[in-house]
Amino acid sequence: MEILVCIKRYILAGSEFVLTPDGTEIDARQLGYTLAPHEEVAVEQAIRFVEEFGGSTTVLSLGVPEAEEQMREQMAIGADRGILLAPDGSEWD
Repeated sequence: MEILVCIKRYILAGSEFVLTPDGTEIDARQLGYTLAPHEEVAVEQAIRFVEEFGGSTTVLSLGVPEAEEQMREQMAIGADRGILLAPDGSEWD
């Protein structure tokens, strides 16, 4: 059984927003990031299915290179592979 779980990086609840020195943007380097709880549950359930029935679990995300951190966290708990699609600036449908 091959299972694909789509995940997305979200700003951690309770993060403090800090502006850049010029005050025009949020400094994203100061924010914490995580997955939504339902995505964490989906990965955990996929891992359980693979343990019971065999196969592999792959996590997939579309986003910035920093999303690799969340993908690595999911692979550390048992996902077999991670695929990060980096947008090229064009619209994805």
